[in-house]
Amino acid sequence: MDSTIAKYLSRKEKFELTDSETLLEESDSCGDTGLTDNQNRLLYLIDLHTTKATDREGSDRWIRKQALSVLVYEGVISGVFDYDYAPQSSLIENRRVWVNVSQEGQSDIEFLREDDLINALLVSSKSYKPVVLYQVSDKGQTLLQNMSRREKEAVNLFAHKPESRELLKASWDGECYWLESSSGYKKRSTTTDTEDVSYVSSAYIPQCLRYGGRPTLSNAHRAHESARAGIDNIRDNDLDEIITLNSVSVIVAEYIPFGCNQIVQLNSNIGSTERVQGGYISNVIDSDSGGTALELSPELTSVEVLDYTETNHINFEAEIRFREDPGVVQVETFGVSLNAEGTCFYGMQVEAVMNRIKDNISLDHLSRMLVDAQEDSSSIVDSVISQYQRDLLDLVFIGDAANRNKFNLIIANEITPHLTAGEYMDKGEYENEFKQVIGDTRAAYDITEQDSLIFGSQGLLLCGPSARNYEPLLCAYLQYVTLDLFLQHFFSRVWILSDDLKASYQIVAAIEYDRLALGKSRSRLSSLSNEIISLEQVLGYLEEALHMMSVPPEPPEQEGRSLYKRLELSALKDQLKRRVKDVKKNLTGSQQQLDLLRERVETESQNNTASLSTELEKNTKQLCALQAANGDTTRTLKTLQTIFAGMIAFDILDRITGDWTVVDATWMSEFVDSVIKKYVLLWFALSILFWAIAAYFVNRRTFLRNWKSRGITSMDITLNRKIDVSKLVDFVAEKEKTMEECRFEQNRQLVKVTYTDPAPAEWGGAAPLVTLEYDDKNGILQSVIIQYNRRDARKDSVLSAHELKQKLMHEFASKELFVEEVDDYANFALAIDRRKRSVIQPTRPLIPKKAGKAD
Repeated sequence: MDSTIAKYLSRKEKFELTDSETLLEESDSCGDTGLTDNQNRLLYLIDLHTTKATDREGSDRWIRKQALSVLVYEGVISGVFDYDYAPQSSLIENRRVWVNVSQEGQSDIEFLREDDLINALLVSSKSYKPVVLYQVSDKGQTLLQNMSRREKEAVNLFAHKPESRELLKASWDGECYWLESSSGYKKRSTTTDTEDVSYVSSAYIPQCLRYGGRPTLSNAHRAHESARAGIDNIRDNDLDEIITLNSVSVIVAEYIPFGCNQIVQLNSNIGSTERVQGGYISNVIDSDSGGTALELSPELTSVEVLDYTETNHINFEAEIRFREDPGVVQVETFGVSLNAEGTCFYGMQVEAVMNRIKDNISLDHLSRMLVDAQEDSSSIVDSVISQYQRDLLDLVFIGDAANRNKFNLIIANEITPHLTAGEYMDKGEYENEFKQVIGDTRAAYDITEQDSLIFGSQGLLLCGPSARNYEPLLCAYLQYVTLDLFLQHFFSRVWILSDDLKASYQIVAAIEYDRLALGKSRSRLSSLSNEIISLEQVLGYLEEALHMMSVPPEPPEQEGRSLYKRLELSALKDQLKRRVKDVKKNLTGSQQQLDLLRERVETESQNNTASLSTELEKNTKQLCALQAANGDTTRTLKTLQTIFAGMIAFDILDRITGDWTVVDATWMSEFVDSVIKKYVLLWFALSILFWAIAAYFVNRRTFLRNWKSRGITSMDITLNRKIDVSKLVDFVAEKEKTMEECRFEQNRQLVKVTYTDPAPAEWGGAAPLVTLEYDDKNGILQSVIIQYNRRDARKDSVLSAHELKQKLMHEFASKELFVEEVDDYANFALAIDRRKRSVIQPTRPLIPKKAGKAD
C-alpha cells in the first residue's frame, strides 16, 4: 500500500495539482479521523460516487452495493485497500454470477453504517430481489474534511481515468463489469474472473444415504500431485490465513424436481440395471442416432454406480476430467446421491489443497475450491437428468439454471484456532473468513466444548471430533434448506410471471390500432400458458417432496439433542408447508389472470373481426353499386362512340359537299353530275364507307388506350414500420398529390394519400401512382400501394415489381422517413425472452465448460 502512495506522489504533477492543493496536502496530512486507513479510503470512495440534494428540486445520488464491491475489488488489486477477497455467488440483474468480493471490505462498510458515517437505502429490483445502496451521511461529510489529502489521492489513483479527473463508474453488460468514464474510456474489470487452485478430492457420501454397495474409492494416494504442483492463478499474493481446517469434507446440495419415474429414467440413463454399470456421460444430444460414429470433446465425466433402488435413489461416483490452466492440477471426484424427493448431494473429501495435505486447509483456498464444486456439480447432474427437468430448471431460474446457487455443508474434524461460538462472531476477521465459504454469518453455537456450529446464508460449517456422528441430522437439514432455497427462486418466478401478465394487458389494449398487437398477444398467451402449466407441475413436485421428507427422531445423547435443537427441523418443515401453500394461492391467481387475459384477447379479436366485417360489407356494397354504374356507363359509351363516329363521317362529307365546298367548283361539278348524281345510291355508299373508316380509327384509338390502361403492375406492400410523420408530409408535398382521405378513431388517425411522381423519366417514362396509408397519431406507415403502367414506359426502361419496390424504398430511405427500429413491446417482453436478449447464447458445447478456465 505504501508503494502505491509513493507511486502517487511521483505522479502528482500528472493529476495537475495546484500549489495551493500541494500546500493543503502538507497541512492536513496529519488529520486524524479515528478510522483505519482502509475505512478512510472506503468512506472517500463512497463520497466520490454519491451526493445529497441541496434543495427539494434536486435529487440524491446513491451507489449500489454491488457496484461498490466491484470498485473495492479494483482497489484491492491496485494495492490501495489492504483486503483479501474471495469468490461469492451474487445475483446481478436476475442472473447468478461468481464475483470476487472482499468480505473485509463489506465488514468495514457495516462498521461505517453502525457509526452513522454512511446511510443505507433498501429498494427492490424488477426481479423482486433486495438492492442495497449507500450514501455518505452528514456526519461522514464532516469527518471527510479532516481526512488527509494523501489518503484521498491514494483512492483517486485507481478511481479515476488515468491521468485525468474523470470518475470511473462500474457498468454491467450482461457478462462482465466495465469501468467507464464520461468521455468513453472503458476498462474491463476482472472481478468476475474466478481463480483456480490445485487440489485433490475423493468421493464422499454420508453413510446415512448409502444402501449397500461398495465403499467410495480414495484418492489420498494422489494427494502429492497437488503438493507437487502447488500452482494457482490467484491475483492477490498476500492472503491472510486466519482460520484453517483439518480433515475436511464438503457437501454441495440443491433441490431439483424429481419423482419416482424420473429416478427410473435416471437409472436407465446411467446404466444401473446393466451388467456393466456406469461409464462416461455427456449432455450431448445425438441428432443422428442411426449413423455410424459420433465425434465430441474428450472432456467427459466418468461415472461408477455404487448402489441404487429402481424408484427411490441412486448413488454413484463421478470423476471430472476437464482441462485446467497450465500448471493447475485438479483431481476432482464427487460422490453423488440423488433421491426421489429431489435433494441432490454432491460430496467431496478434501485430500489436499495446494501444498496442504489433508490438514491445515485454508478457507481462502477452500472458497475457490467450492466454486469448482458448485459449477462442476451442475455439469454432472445436468448430464444425467431428463430434458424435462432441465426445462423446468430453466423456467424457474429464467434461463440461468447452469449458474444456480447451491448450499454448502462443510464438516471438519478440527478448526484452528479453536474458540467459542461467541468469539467467532466478532464482526471482524473471524466472521470475514467464514463468510468466504458459507456467506453472511447468521449465528454460531457450541454443540459441545469441542464441536462448533456456524450458520451462514449460503452454507453450514460444523467442526469438531464428533461432527461426523451427526450426518443423519445434517442431511435432513440439507433436504429442507435446499428446498427452501429453491422455493425462494420459485416464489420470485411467480411474481415475475404476474408482471408478465400485467404487461400483456397493455399489449392487448393496443390491438385496436396496432395490427401486430393481436399476433403478439396470442403468442404471449401461448408462452404464459405453458409457463403456468410447468410451474404448477413444479409446485406438485414441491408438495410431494415435503410429504416424502420426514423429520428424524431426536437423538438420545446430549450432544445430538443440542444440535437437533439448533437445526429446528420440525419448525423448518412447517414453515415450508405454509410457504408452499401460500405460493400455490399466488399461482392460482396467475392462472385466473391468464383466463381473464385470454377472454380479453378473444373480445378484442372479435371486435377486430366485426370491424373488418363491417368495413368489408361497406366496401362490397360500394363495389356492387360501382359495378352496376360501370356497366351502364360502358354500354352508353359504346353507343356514343358509334354515333360520334357517324357524326364525324357526315361532318367530313358535309365539309366536302356543302354549299361552300369545292362541289361548286367547275372541276368538281362535272364529277358530281356525271357520277354522284347519276347513280342514286353511290353517295349513300360513300357515306357509309366514310362512317366505317371513321369508326375504325376511333375504335382503334380507344382500343390502344384501353390496352395501355390494362398494362398496370399493381403492388401492395405491408410495412407496419415506425416513421417520422413530419418528414413524410414534406415528402408528399413534393409530389403531385391527387387524393387524401382521413379517418379519425379513438386511438389512431388513419390517413390515405395518393400521389403521382412528377419525374416519370426516373421511372422509365411512366410515373407510378403511389398510395400511402399511415397512422398519423402513432407514426406507423402501414402499407404502400404502387400502380405502374409498364406499357406507357419505354420498352428498354420498364421496371419490374422488385425494381419498383427497391426504388421506392431507396427513395424513402434517402428522405429518412423510417425511424430506428425499436420494439414497442420490448419493455413488456417475457422474463425468459429478456434473458435470451441480455445474454448472447453460445452454441451448445459438447461438454459444459468450467467458468473462468482456459480452453
